[in-house]
Amino acid sequence: MVVHVLTLFPDYFRSPLEAGLLGKGVAGGMLSVMVHDLRSWTHDRHGTADDYAFGGGPGMVLKPEPFFEAYDELRNDGLSVDAEVVLTTPQGALFDQAAARELSGMEEFVIVCGRYRGIDERVRTALVTREYSVGDVILNGGEGAALLIIEAVARLLPGALGDPASAAADSFETGILDHPHYTRPPEYRGMEVPGTLLSGDHGAIAQWRRREALKMTLERRPDLLRSAPLSDEDREYLKELAEYDWPGAQSPEADEGEKR
Repeated sequence: MVVHVLTLFPDYFRSPLEAGLLGKGVAGGMLSVMVHDLRSWTHDRHGTADDYAFGGGPGMVLKPEPFFEAYDELRNDGLSVDAEVVLTTPQGALFDQAAARELSGMEEFVIVCGRYRGIDERVRTALVTREYSVGDVILNGGEGAALLIIEAVARLLPGALGDPASAAADSFETGILDHPHYTRPPEYRGMEVPGTLLSGDHGAIAQWRRREALKMTLERRPDLLRSAPLSDEDREYLKELAEYDWPGAQSPEADEGEKR
């Protein structure tokens, strides 16, 4: 896979792309991340890539020329006309595991990193094919979001993880959050590992893990349960925990919120 990143701050990516699974993927040739400095396509000796917004107001706007000229050069170097161009923006759809899986099936795509007040709208309308937000939070720029996207996608590539089954069992991949994990020692500072995990009974262990995952999801991300693939046993367990049916019915808290 080849990922092109258009950014004003290429140094931002140096250390993360050399560490951990990303570093191994790059070193092993599984993943190539080409970080392009937008200032290479500016037209004055200062490398000016931003300007004041028409209509006034605070903040600077990234100029269109560097993005268009960078894209033209990538196309001349072989980038497919069908390659996705991803913009990281608060106005985008929430980037989730489903989006990561979709991008992981592509051979090449581009990530556009915004900065300052934003980018010229003509870049978005003419070049961008996908827009993603990584959450309801404002960052200094799109570089952090771009790294998140690259890492989420890279770990899904064949051979990225030592055990391919590991990714399939992650939070969100199963539709709910992951269950708690324990390792040696079995007792530490008075805190003991649940006896079920030490029992050797694989059926009981699987049930414990599933129920703990459901419980954690109900407590922390109940919204996930409305679209999660739930068995009849799952629904019965959630009903015992929450005293209402899943999925479909709203929680008492949600009902009370609607009344207010």
